[in-house]
Amino acid sequence: MAETRAPASRRTAFLASLALLAMTATWGSTFFLIKDLLDRMPTVDFLAVRFLIAGVAMLLVAPRAVARLSPEVRRRAAVLGGLYGLAQILQTAGLAHTPASVSGFITGLYVVATPLFAAVILRTRITGITWAAVGLATAGLGVLTLDGFSIGYGEAITLVAALLYALHIVGLGAWSTPADALGMSILQVLVIACICLIAAVVTGAPGVVLPERGGDWASLVYMALVAGAAAMFAQTWAQGHLPPTRAAIIMSMEPVFAAFFAVALGGESVTIRMMVGGLMVLTAMLVVEALPRRKIEAEVPHIAV
Repeated sequence: MAETRAPASRRTAFLASLALLAMTATWGSTFFLIKDLLDRMPTVDFLAVRFLIAGVAMLLVAPRAVARLSPEVRRRAAVLGGLYGLAQILQTAGLAHTPASVSGFITGLYVVATPLFAAVILRTRITGITWAAVGLATAGLGVLTLDGFSIGYGEAITLVAALLYALHIVGLGAWSTPADALGMSILQVLVIACICLIAAVVTGAPGVVLPERGGDWASLVYMALVAGAAAMFAQTWAQGHLPPTRAAIIMSMEPVFAAFFAVALGGESVTIRMMVGGLMVLTAMLVVEALPRRKIEAEVPHIAV
């Protein structure tokens, strides 16, 4: 049987939105760091080391958080971590066969898939104005990232990754609670680390390649602790208070932050496309934030598996 979650207060929902926005900003700040680091480190090895550091750090900070979870919640967290980990692997594999700009746009299509999955799986009702915001965010992503488009193997598996990210967002919306957020986030990160570690061992040379430079280790630790551990906890906690579609639209700000940090710290130049696309995505986010929550979609039920 499904149980309907009690509505979050406006203050709590606002704080959850800020947490998601901060998480998205940290993700965006890693793009130019990752681009530099991957010149010297295989992608899957980077992901394995990043999430392993994040998982170990979270266990050291809260060693009993996972033990306090019920078996049912642990199973749900493992499923969510598996979805996210597989999405990371597929997105990475797709990058080898498709331009980064196209990959970024296709990955961002989770903003479209999320309300579709929420409507089908959770039976939530998505309003017309919310669909308009979804469309605006998607168009903004296209303006911001696309420079030509083609359909092939890389695009196909990247689309599968986007669908898995959408399922992860919907699953967190249905299953996460503030009380279980820390334990669930730790277990998710550990599952992601295991999946990436297996992929690194299977697809690469024996063992895992580690960074050789101090600066590379600093970047990796930042991405593990801030954009990994802290971001996963922020998302898991925030989605205990927000509907999945609202969360997805806020998270579509990631390419906007990526462009901002690329200009501010990565030496790239501001373009008209950056400004127009970023403004479109920002407008979509402000639309859903300005609406009363009940007008975005119905309360998210907790569903049993």
